[in-house]
Amino acid sequence: MPSACSIRVRGVVQGVGFRPFVYRLARANTLAGWVLNGEEGVEIFLEGAEKGLLAFVRDLKSQPPPASSVTDIEVLRADPVGLIGFTIRESHRHERLTVRISPDLPICDECLKELFDPADRRFWYPYINCTNCGPRYTVVLRLPYDRANTTMHDWPLDGYCAAEYRNPGNRRFDAQPVACAACGPSYFLRRGDEDVRGSEESIRYAAQLLKSGSILAVKGLGGYHLVCDASNPAAVAALRERKYRKEKPFAIMARDLDVARGLIELSAEAEGLLQSSARPIVLAPAKSELTQIAAGVAPENNEFGVMLPYTPLHYLLFAAGAPEVLVMTSANRSSEPIAYEDYEALDRLSGIADAFLMGERPIARRVDDSVARDGVFGPVIVRRARGYAPGAVANLPIGRPILAVGADLKNTITLVVDGQAFMSQHIGDLGHYESLRALKETIQDLISMYEVRAEELLVVHDSHPQYASTSHALALGIPQTLAVQHHRAHIASVLAERGEWEKRVVGVSFDGTGYGDDGGIWGGEIFVGSIKQGFERVVHLRTAALPGGDAAAQYPVQAAAGFLVQVDSLPDLTASPFRFSSRYMQAVDLIQKRVRTFPTSSIGRLFDTAAALLGFAREVTFEGQAAMWLEQVACSAPATQAYPFPYVEHELDFRPLLQSIVRDRIRGRSLPEIARAFQLGLAHGLRDAVVSIGERCNLNVVVLSGGVFQNELLLKDIKSLLEVEHFEIWTNHVVPPNDGGISLGQAATAAFARLDRNN
Repeated sequence: MPSACSIRVRGVVQGVGFRPFVYRLARANTLAGWVLNGEEGVEIFLEGAEKGLLAFVRDLKSQPPPASSVTDIEVLRADPVGLIGFTIRESHRHERLTVRISPDLPICDECLKELFDPADRRFWYPYINCTNCGPRYTVVLRLPYDRANTTMHDWPLDGYCAAEYRNPGNRRFDAQPVACAACGPSYFLRRGDEDVRGSEESIRYAAQLLKSGSILAVKGLGGYHLVCDASNPAAVAALRERKYRKEKPFAIMARDLDVARGLIELSAEAEGLLQSSARPIVLAPAKSELTQIAAGVAPENNEFGVMLPYTPLHYLLFAAGAPEVLVMTSANRSSEPIAYEDYEALDRLSGIADAFLMGERPIARRVDDSVARDGVFGPVIVRRARGYAPGAVANLPIGRPILAVGADLKNTITLVVDGQAFMSQHIGDLGHYESLRALKETIQDLISMYEVRAEELLVVHDSHPQYASTSHALALGIPQTLAVQHHRAHIASVLAERGEWEKRVVGVSFDGTGYGDDGGIWGGEIFVGSIKQGFERVVHLRTAALPGGDAAAQYPVQAAAGFLVQVDSLPDLTASPFRFSSRYMQAVDLIQKRVRTFPTSSIGRLFDTAAALLGFAREVTFEGQAAMWLEQVACSAPATQAYPFPYVEHELDFRPLLQSIVRDRIRGRSLPEIARAFQLGLAHGLRDAVVSIGERCNLNVVVLSGGVFQNELLLKDIKSLLEVEHFEIWTNHVVPPNDGGISLGQAATAAFARLDRNN
C-alpha cells in the first residue's frame, strides 16, 4: 500500500532550481506526484513507498540547491490519489504572496567554464546564467517569478534555449533569464557619436579604453558603475573631479582572489565574505607599502573596499585585458542614487564617463553593491543591497502588514508580510531629490510585489517631525501611523535579528544624530528594557550645545564649539597648534547669544570635537569622515592609558576627556597617542556605566548599535573590557548598525505596539 505526503518549503526557493531539484529527487526515489511554485514557497505532493518518502524528505533537508535558502519545511501526511509519474506544474495563485524573492547571484563555476569554452554555444556571452546563478531581484517585475514577469519578456527563447528551459534534467530548466547570443540581449559601446556593436567587440574595446586611462560607465546588474584603472593616478583624479567626490574612498574590484590578497589583509572570514553568494565589497586593512594602487583611491585611509567579479561581464573585461584592479564605484554624482536606466545614465553621466558600455537587458530596479566586513564580533553588513536584498531579515509575531520607512540617512525600508520582515536595498540619503524619488519607487515596488493593500498597512516612521521619510510616510494618506524614536529603533534592530522580544537588555545607541523625546539632538544614549516592554533612557552623554543644529555635522570646529565652551581654562584655539578657523568663533557667538543653538548628547559630534582638536579642522566631504580619520590615526598608536571619561549621576561627562586632549596637544604628545587615549577613554567610560546599570538592574546582556559602532577599534576595546565583566555583547549582523538598520527596528517596535493595543 503506497504512502503519501504533502510538503511546503519556505524561504528563497523560487528561481533557484528548486523544482528541478525536487523532480530529480522524486524520480531517484521512484515517487509519483507533483511540484509547483505557490504563494508561500514551493509546494510538493508525493506518493510511493514509505522508504522512498523518508529518503526524499531527508535529502530535501540536507541537500537543497546551492542558490536556495530554506527557512522551513512542513511535511503533512496525505491520502494517496493514484498518480503516475512525477510532474512540474504551473505556478498557481490563491491568496497574498509571501514567497521570498531571491537576491541576485554571482555567476556559477559551470557557467564560467562555458563562458570561456570556444566550443560552447554561450562562449563569450555576457548574459550567461542558469538556475544556480545570475540576476533575480534586478530582473523580476512581479510575482510569481516566471519569465513573463521579468525584464526578459521581450526576448523569446530560440529552439536551443527553449529545449534546455523545458528539460527538468537540465540546470537551465525554468531559469527565467536564460538566453544565448542568438536569442537574447547583448552589449554595445557608445563613445560620442560612435557605436561599437557586438558583445565581444564592445567588451574588448572597453578593456582597451580602461588600459589607456579612460573612465567608463558600465551597466551591471542593479545599475551603472563608473570604472577606471585603479593604478592610474590621473584617471582616479579625473574621476574624483568629475564625480564631485573629494575624499570618500572608492570601491575597487580585483581580478581574482590572489590579486585581492595582494591588496588587503584578509582573514579567513573576510575571504569567505568576498567569495560568498552576495559578493559584497569587503572592507579590510590595506597591505603595507602598497604601490600598485593610486593614492587617490582611498585618501587618508588605511582600508580598502574590495570586491571580486560577480557577473559574466566582469570576467570578460578582465579576460579582454582590462587592468587587474579597477575602481568600480556607483555611477552617480556625489550624494545622488545610482543610475540604472539607460536614458538616465546617458544624461547624468555624460560629463563624467568617456564612453558607455551598455547592455540591452533592462534593470527592474536600482540596486547598489553591498558593503561588509569581518568585524570584532563577526561578519557585519555596512550597506545592505545587492546579494542580500530583498531577503527577509526577521520573523515578527504579527499578521498585519507593516511598512517601516527608515531614517533619512542610509535609508532602507522594511515591509512586513505575514510576519516576514523584507528589507529593501540601500536607498541612500534622502536630502537629494533623486534619493527621495527612489524611496517612493521602492515603497511602491515592494507593496505592489507583495500585493499589500494600503488600507491594511500600519506605517511606521522616525519621530523626527522634519525628516523627509516622516513627511512621505504621513503623505501616503494611510490612517494608522506610528512614530518610533530613532535610538530605540537601533537597539530594537539587534534584538529583532535574534528574535528576542522579551529579553531585557542594556541597550547602547551611539551615533551622530537622532530626534530625542525632549526635542534635543540625541546620539549618546543608554537604555534598559525590551522590545515588548519598551526602552527607558537611563544614561546619556552630558548635554552640549550644537550651533546650527544638524548642519554642524559638516564642520568639526563648529560642532566642537558647543562642547568646548564647557571646558575650563581653554587656550586660544585659533592659534597653534589648533588653528581653528573663524567658523569656530562664529559658532561660539551663536551659543552665547542662544541663536540657532540646540541641545545635543551626540557621541558622533564628540568624535568631531576630538578630531578638530587633533587637526581635522576642515569641512567634511562625506558623513562620518572626521570620526573615521580619528580612528585611522589611533590605529597606529602604541599602548597607552585611557583619558578620563567619568560616569556620574546618569551622565557620561566629556569635559575631563576634552581637557586631557587639549593639555596633551599643547605639550606636543603624538597625535596617534592622543587619539588612542581618547578612544580608550570612551570605552572605559561606557564600561563603567554598563556595569553599574547591569548590577542595579540585574542584567548581563548589552546591545550595541548605531553608526559609532562601525568603529572597529572602539568595539575591540569595549569587547575586552566588558567580557571581563561577564557581559554578553550583542551587535548587528543581518542589518547594518548604522541608519540602514533603522527600518527593521521600527517594524519590530511597531509589531509590539500594535499587539499591545489589541490586547
